[in-house]
Amino acid sequence: MSDLHYLVREPKKPVENPSLLILLHGYGSNEQDLFSFAKELPEDLLIISAQAPLSMGFGAYAWYSINFDDKNGKFSDLKEAKESIDKIAIFIDEIKNKYNTNSDKTFLLGFSQGAILSYSLSFYYPNKVQHVIALSGYINTELLPENISTDIKTNYYCSHGSVDQVLPVEWARNSKPFLDKLEFNNVYSEYNVGHGVAPQNFYSFKKWIEEHL
Repeated sequence: MSDLHYLVREPKKPVENPSLLILLHGYGSNEQDLFSFAKELPEDLLIISAQAPLSMGFGAYAWYSINFDDKNGKFSDLKEAKESIDKIAIFIDEIKNKYNTNSDKTFLLGFSQGAILSYSLSFYYPNKVQHVIALSGYINTELLPENISTDIKTNYYCSHGSVDQVLPVEWARNSKPFLDKLEFNNVYSEYNVGHGVAPQNFYSFKKWIEEHL
């Protein structure tokens, strides 16, 4: 069992095997955060917003700890991150079974820490999800399997704020050449915004989801 708490938006019209969109929030947020997107997204999607397992208090949660240390800057707890990746993978299977979703139409949308884990999960669990939407995140090369399957058919939508003060845009820019080298289908865009999702960014990934439904 994954034991992750989550919110659900069922398809507006009954669908026998709905396409599934799972939302993974960023560090210090909660399952309510990205769920605000749900009302604007395609009506035939089953949308699930998961809450990260580590409580930081005051309604804030994390998928893994980030330790702030004057000497070393900040570093991620990779063991916790990998545990969360495994939990999310189990969670995806539980949701697919519970709601009898279309197993060929699973979308994973992550913001910031959620985006970092979405990338990693797609490499650790090839083709568990067909579509990754990575907002304001990057590919953490310390969170990759030793060998990445060349048989991954997942599509990637990647975007970042050009003035992001939390995760430098240079980190995100590395994702496209990384995915291109592996010949994985991907698009990358930047928006004149900080660590957040600009309205035109929202409409861009919404259109991308609609094209892949």
